Amino acid sequence: MSRDPGRYLNRELSWLEFNQRVIDEAADATNPLLERLRFLSISGSNLDEFFMVRVGGLVTMRRTEPAKRDAAGMTAAEQLAAISRRAGEMMVEQSELLRAVLLPALVEAGIRIAVAKELTQAQADVAERRFVEELQSRFTPMRIRADRPFPLLRSGTLNVAVRFRPDAEGNPRLAVIPFGPLRDRFLGLPSPEGTLVIPAEAVVERFVDRFFPGEEVLETAPFRISRNADVSVRDELSPDLVEDMEQMLEAREEAECVRLVVAGRATRTLRDLLRRALKVPTAYVYELPEPLDMASFGELCSLPGFDHLRWDSRPPQPSPRVDARKDIFSSIRSHDVLLVHPFESFDPVVRLVEEAAADPDVIAVKQVLYRTARDSRIAAALKRAAQAGKNVTALVELKARFDEARNIGWARDLERAGVQVIYGVEGLKTHAKACVVIRREPAGIRRYVHFGTGNYNEVTARLYTDVGLLTADEDLGFDAVNFFNALGGYSQAQGFRRIAVAPFTLRDRLVELVHGEIERKKAGLPARVRAKFNSLSDPAMVELFYEASAAGVPVELNVRGICCLRPGVKGLSETIRVTSIVGRYLEHARIFHFHQGGDDAVWIGSADLMSRNLDRRVELLVPVEEPTARRRLMHVLDACLADPVKGRELLADGGYRHPSPAKRAVSSQDQLYEEACDEAERAAHAQLRLLKPHRAEGA
Repeated sequence: MSRDPGRYLNRELSWLEFNQRVIDEAADATNPLLERLRFLSISGSNLDEFFMVRVGGLVTMRRTEPAKRDAAGMTAAEQLAAISRRAGEMMVEQSELLRAVLLPALVEAGIRIAVAKELTQAQADVAERRFVEELQSRFTPMRIRADRPFPLLRSGTLNVAVRFRPDAEGNPRLAVIPFGPLRDRFLGLPSPEGTLVIPAEAVVERFVDRFFPGEEVLETAPFRISRNADVSVRDELSPDLVEDMEQMLEAREEAECVRLVVAGRATRTLRDLLRRALKVPTAYVYELPEPLDMASFGELCSLPGFDHLRWDSRPPQPSPRVDARKDIFSSIRSHDVLLVHPFESFDPVVRLVEEAAADPDVIAVKQVLYRTARDSRIAAALKRAAQAGKNVTALVELKARFDEARNIGWARDLERAGVQVIYGVEGLKTHAKACVVIRREPAGIRRYVHFGTGNYNEVTARLYTDVGLLTADEDLGFDAVNFFNALGGYSQAQGFRRIAVAPFTLRDRLVELVHGEIERKKAGLPARVRAKFNSLSDPAMVELFYEASAAGVPVELNVRGICCLRPGVKGLSETIRVTSIVGRYLEHARIFHFHQGGDDAVWIGSADLMSRNLDRRVELLVPVEEPTARRRLMHVLDACLADPVKGRELLADGGYRHPSPAKRAVSSQDQLYEEACDEAERAAHAQLRLLKPHRAEGA
C-alpha cells in the first residue's frame, strides 16, 4: 500500500485547523456575544489539552523514536516545529480577538473586566477585602531556591511569578504563587453601571506585598504551564489496574513541562528564570498579552441577567416514537426508536435504565460507562437495580482520558452497591456505547438494547449531536448479550449476527462495504459512499477512500475535526468532498451510508476512522434497518453534508473554504431542531385526538 507523504495531511496540523474553526465561531458576529466568548474559551481549553496530550506525545517520540515519520512524512521534531509556529499564531489571534473585539463589545453590553490601577477607592476597598478574606488565605506562596527542585505546579492553572531584588551575591530571587484549580477566577466589584469583575491574578498582584512583608518586589507576572499528559498504563502487565491508574494520575501531575505561557510584560530576566527552572525549550515559551487563560473565560458566559447575549433556550423535544403514557418497553417492543440528540431528548435512554431498575420482570442489566455525568441518573439506576436483586454488569472504562478519577470513583461506588464491575478490557480501551436490559415476559425472555454514538451522559446529551437506537430486535439483542459476555470473560468477540466489533471485525466490515460500492461502480451501477464522523487519520482508511475515488465512486464525508485525506486532487481524490461543521452543538455522531444499488445500507457506531479506534479500542458498528429510522439517518446526512451556514469545505492544502450563505439560509443544526419541534407538535396533536373524555356516571 502506498505511503507517499504527499497523499496525506499531517494529523496534528489538521487538528489545529479544527481549533481555528472554533476560533472563527468566536469571531463570527452573527453569534450572540457571550456564545462567542464561550467559543473562545473552548478554543483555549482545546489548545491546553492538545499540548498536554498530542505535543506531550510528540516530545516523548522525539526522544524515543527520533527517526520515525508519520503518514505525512514528518518526524516528531518536524511536527513540533510546525506546531510551535501554528499554535503561536493561534494564541496571538485568540488574544487579539479577546482584547480588540470581545472585551470592548462586552463593555458596551454592560460587562467590564477591571484594570487594577483604574479602580475607584470604593472598588479598591472591596478588592482588598476580597483579597484578605479569600485569596490570601487560599493561596500559599513558594520561594524558589536553586538548591531545591522547582515546586510542582499543576498543569493548565494560573500562577503569579514574583521577582525580588537579588541577594548580596547578585543571585536572582524568585517566588511563585500557584492558584491551583480556580472556579471563580473573576471577582465581582461594585459598579454604578453594569457588571464589573476583576481577575483574581490582578488582585493578587496589587496586594502581593502582603505575602512578602519586608521584601522588595521588582516585578510580578502571571504565567501558565502545560505538562505532558501522554502517560499511560500497560494494563496487560498490571495486577491491580485501579491502583496503577491512580499512580498514573500522580505521574501526570509530575510530568515534564511542554509549554510555558507568560504575560508579555514580564521582563526577559523573569521569563528566562521561569524557562530554565521549568526546563522548557525556547520554542515552547509563548509571551502573550493579558489576560491569559482563554479557557477560564467560560466562567463569564453564565453571568445572570444577560440572557439576551446567549442563544435562545432550546429544550430537547420528546421523541414522537415514544409514548410517554406507557412504559418504555412497550414503545421499543412495537418498533425501533431512533433518537437524534440534542434535538430530541435523551430521556428515553435514561428511562430504559430507570424503569429496568424498578421493573420486577427485569432480570439483568448490562451497560458500558465511558464518560458519565457528575450526578449520573443512569449510574444511580444501576445501583438501585443491583440493590433490588437484579444481575447488573457495568463496564467502567478507567482509561477514559481526564475522566479517570471520576470513573474510578463511580466503579467503586457501583461495586459497593452490588454491581458487577468490569474494569475495561486488557490491552484495549472500551469506547463502545451499549446497554442491554433482559426482561422476562409471557412470550419468553426479551432483550431491549440501546446502541449509541455518544456517552451515557445526561449533560453532554444536551450539547453534542449524537444518534441512538432503541430496539428489541432479536438478532441485535443476541449480539448485545454476546458482546458483554465477551467483555466480561475470556471468550473471543465473534459469532455476531449483525454488528461489527473493533478491533476484530469493524475495519473489515467497512472495507467490505466500500468495496461493494467500488464493484457496483465498475459494473456500471449507481454507487455512493456517505459518512459522518469526528476524525479520519488511519492511512488504510484514507487509501480506501482514494481507491473508491479512482473507481469513480462519489464519496461525501462530514468530518468534524482531524482529516488527513486530501480531497479534490486530480488523479487521486477527484470524487471526494469533505466538509466540517462547527456550530452551537458539538458534532459527535457517527453515521455511515452505502448506496448498495438503492437498498441503502445505513450504520451507526462509536468509532472514528483512526488507527487507535479501529485497532486498539473496543468499538461497535451497528446496522439500522428499520425503514423509518434508516430514512431519518439519511436525512441527517443530507442536512449535514449540505449545511450552507456552518459547513466548511476542506481544500487539498488543508485549509477550509467558508460558505457564503444566502440571506435566509438555515444551518443543519437549526434545521434539525426545527424539524424535531414540528414532529413533536404533530405527535402531541395526534395524541390529543385519541383522548377520550370523562363521562358522568350513568350517562
